Amino acid sequence: MISLELFPSRTVSLYMGKMFLIRTFAVLAMFVLVLQALDLLSESGHILAYAGNGQAEITRYLTLRIPEIIATFLPFSVLLGTIITLSTLNQNSEVIALKASGLSAHQILAPLLVASLGVAIISFSFNDRIVSRATATLNQWQKVDYGPMPIDRGDRANVWVRDGDDLIQVEQVRGHGDAAKLGGITLFDREGGSLVAVVSAKTGVRVSGGWKVGPATRFDVASGKLTRLASVVIGRDVRPDQFTLATIDANGLSFGGLHAAIADLKAGGRPTKALEGAMWHKLSGPLSSMLMPLLGAVAAFGLARSGKLFVRAVIGMMLGFFYFVADNFALAMGNLGAYPPFLAAWAPFLLFLMIGEAVLIRTEE
Repeated sequence: MISLELFPSRTVSLYMGKMFLIRTFAVLAMFVLVLQALDLLSESGHILAYAGNGQAEITRYLTLRIPEIIATFLPFSVLLGTIITLSTLNQNSEVIALKASGLSAHQILAPLLVASLGVAIISFSFNDRIVSRATATLNQWQKVDYGPMPIDRGDRANVWVRDGDDLIQVEQVRGHGDAAKLGGITLFDREGGSLVAVVSAKTGVRVSGGWKVGPATRFDVASGKLTRLASVVIGRDVRPDQFTLATIDANGLSFGGLHAAIADLKAGGRPTKALEGAMWHKLSGPLSSMLMPLLGAVAAFGLARSGKLFVRAVIGMMLGFFYFVADNFALAMGNLGAYPPFLAAWAPFLLFLMIGEAVLIRTEE
């Protein structure tokens, strides 16, 4: 019964949904062609500057860069697709015909909202499976100036881990899991926030109940006594993956991978608020496509012959533009710690959802 109320005409729903999707992906294709051409003009020189690079490397760069452009501009393409679709329907008096048949503004927008939900699901899957991998690979490639990428064997340098009140610094970590080997270990033994002793060792390996390091020296802060030890077990609650964690690039990880990395970082006593905001934004970002029909709906209602159709379309674009500004601002505040991670990711979405509903109700309902 609810579906009949939302979509009283299957033919009209399919007609509007098809029109909306065609225009959305046409705008997206235009964005990709233009922006990728401009981007390639600036990057091709850097790619070809490395001896031996040629057309194959240019093609490889395109396959890695295009997914990023699609992910970035898909929500804005949905906004423009909405405005173009609704402006066309309004100009041809099709909106008036729909209203004359008894449809409300929300019923007219329902096909676009359902189609945009489908776009949001596709966007999330595309970002999670393709964009994250392409971004991670491109970042690694750019770090070596578009040369051959070295094999990541899991070596890490200057790693800090917290074990209760104690802090452990490791100059180098090699290997993964229980086979990880530590080099240049320094344990800062603390009690109640005060430094009690400093333990230094050259090497360390994983053993039952912690990490066996040695040969080691222990310096007691209170007595000033230096003690030499053949070996000592430290970090009894420290897991191997806490040592082997690299610098986390949120854009280069899937939602599940980022969630697991955040859990590991928390266990290691590292700050995660910026990464938590990025994780939540992996959901709110694609879902923003559902906002665009609401923000662009102002172009659908009002008489086209009044001469204000263009103004209404501009207002719809401005609302969408303000959303993207607010979204980036909230993420920046979340990275600085001014906003909680969940609020930084979802506040702009909820705010403009209410604004879109208010404008729609004020305009038509």
